[in-house]
Amino acid sequence: MRKIILFVLFISFSAYSQTNQFNGTWSNENCKSCSKEYILSLNIAQSNNKIYGTAEVTSKDEKLNSGIMEITGYVYVLGEKAQITLKARDGASATAVLFVNDGVIQLSKRGGFDLIPKEAILTKLSE
Repeated sequence: MRKIILFVLFISFSAYSQTNQFNGTWSNENCKSCSKEYILSLNIAQSNNKIYGTAEVTSKDEKLNSGIMEITGYVYVLGEKAQITLKARDGASATAVLFVNDGVIQLSKRGGFDLIPKEAILTKLSE
């Protein structure tokens, strides 16, 4: 009986650790309470504790357009927080932290060039 309980407990921890909460296309274009000066789109693929993908900031103002940026990063142990680095084609880079909560991602910029907004709330567009 003890072995069965330990086995079920191990499977539940393994299943929880394998959830890739950051997968998909995320954007702030559906945000009703946000200013619409820019649209930030993240297309992220998560594999265990690594994150890869692309990001783009589009706006009516040409100065705010970023072009396509490369995303690399890692997910913290519990899977609800991730540290990412965004690199533009011209070599500029910025770092940010992503928090997952109730189906939305909160992006918080930590440093680097002004490639992305300082804070944004992103909703999932597609899986």
